[in-house]
Order: sequence, then C-alpha cells, then structure tokens
Amino acid sequence: MCKGFRGRLLTGECFADYTTFKTGGKIPLYAEPVDEEDLKLILEFFRQYKIPSFILGGGSNIVPEDENLDFAVISTRCLGGIEVRSECADKYADCGDSAKNKHDDEDAETLLLTCGSGTPIEKMTEFCVENGLSGLESFAGLPGTAGGAAYMNARCYGFSVSDVLVSVRYAHCSPEGVSFAVYTKKDEDWDYKKSPFQNTADVIVSVVFKVRKGDGAEIKSKSESFVEDRRNKGHFRYPSAGSVFKNNREFGKPSGQIIQDAGLRGLSHGGAQVAPWHGNIIVNTGNATSSDIKKLSDAVASEVKNKFGFELENEILFVSSGIIR
Repeated sequence: MCKGFRGRLLTGECFADYTTFKTGGKIPLYAEPVDEEDLKLILEFFRQYKIPSFILGGGSNIVPEDENLDFAVISTRCLGGIEVRSECADKYADCGDSAKNKHDDEDAETLLLTCGSGTPIEKMTEFCVENGLSGLESFAGLPGTAGGAAYMNARCYGFSVSDVLVSVRYAHCSPEGVSFAVYTKKDEDWDYKKSPFQNTADVIVSVVFKVRKGDGAEIKSKSESFVEDRRNKGHFRYPSAGSVFKNNREFGKPSGQIIQDAGLRGLSHGGAQVAPWHGNIIVNTGNATSSDIKKLSDAVASEVKNKFGFELENEILFVSSGIIR
C-alpha cells in the first residue's frame, strides 16, 4: 500500500486497545513507523492521498469516538530511544580547548537527555534513576510518552515539561512535502498545559530535556514518592486519563476540590464515573464508552457552572477527527 514502508500497517485495529481509558472505535488504517524515514514515508503517503491522520503517543490523555472514525492513526510507539550528552560539549563544540575548559566547571553537571517521541515516560524516569539524573522526578508514574508530554506541556506537582525542555525535533508537513526541523524553546510559546505544537500539523519526533547529575539514592526516593502519591490518589485503580479538567488559578481551588464541593464525586453515566475518591478523575468502571465519558464530563462542567459560575476546561482530548497534513 505504501511502498517502502517497513513498519506495521493494519486495518480495523480497536482504538480501545491503545488508550488508557480503554474506549474508542475501530481505526480504518493504523500505521506504526519504525524510524524517521518510515514516518516521513507514511506522512507523505497520507498527504498525497489527502488522508487525515491522528498522531498517537501513549493514548493516556485521549477519548476517541466509539464509531465511524474517518481518519488514520500514526503511532509513535517505535520512535523510542534515550541518550544523554553533555550540554558543555554542544555549546562549545566550535570553540577551542581553552574556551571549553573555561566553562567546564559551570556546565559539568548539566546534561541533555534526548528521548524519542514514543519513549514511555516510565522508561524515561527509570533511566534517570538508574543514571543519577535529576530534573524529571515529578513525572515518575505519569503514563504517556515523551512526545505526548511535550505536546500537552504536561504538568505534575507544580512542575511543567517546559521548565526542563530544551528543544524538539519534528516533522514539518506542508503542501510541498515533509521535512525535518528543530525547534528551540522560547518561553513565550508555552503556558499552562499549552505548547506551540497544539496549533500545527507538525509531528514531534524527539525531545531534548535539561537534567543534572545528582545523588542517585535521593533521585530514586523522590521518584518513588511521586509514584506512591499517584497510587494513593487512585490513578491506577481503574482505566482513566488522570485529571479530566485543567486547574484554573483564578478559581482559587483545584478543579477536583470544586467538583467535590458541588457534590459530584461518584456521579456516573453508563460505565463512566467521577471517582468517589477524587473529583477530577473520571474512571471506566468496566463497560464505559467514549460517549459515556463525554456526557459525564459535560454534565460535571454544566453543574459546576450552574452552582459556582466557573467554566471548567477539559484537559483530556475528545478525538473526533484527524488532520490533513
């Protein structure tokens, strides 16, 4: 179908098998490129035939429609790999030895961690623990992938991906074709759970994070404490996507507390339920559909608006269409 493509190209895959909510309908065409060259091939193929597509990372923050999906899915799960290198070596690559030595002390502990977009966050944080790298501890236990975390500007325990992001390599899709480029972070492009990639057809290929050498035991302890906190909050009890709504500082309270104050914990629709233990988590109790989740989310937002006048904003993405790249 796509000449030269070496990855998996399947029809009729069930979206529910690729999301943490365990919901979603049949995917007409599912592509799993094995590397950048493969990614370029499939993007070019879809562009040529005007096939809309959706980029799938870890499926941890999405709710696809239950039926009548009319777009292809490109999974980044094989675009993995982790490597670490010295920031000093990068910054002074074109300088003489004396210039490099001058900055050795100030940059000796600063390192650049490059992760393929499909690298699970779990593997990324485990790598940091094993190698004594500090900076990403608060993301320990977070589902999803490095690319997805950058796309959403994931935020955990008061710490955002943009706080440690250095650059992003991406595939740029235009009417002329597909090319690769590197984006270097600009602070003005980022905000609370927002990134510049949310408004483009570009595809994240890899992400570079800034980390530092640290005490291995301390890094491990911090990482484990965040995993345990997520476990205690019930993030892993049932299929879910974690927080459903963004927190708005203007409300004065986290969204979960506002939903609890509205008396909505435990509210259900079909197989979807607002977690009895946390107002900002909707769970699949066993037979939920994406429609159940959407209707319950809408009901919660409507009730909060009626009681308190607050407009809750969804953090999870309800996927109903792809993008023609």
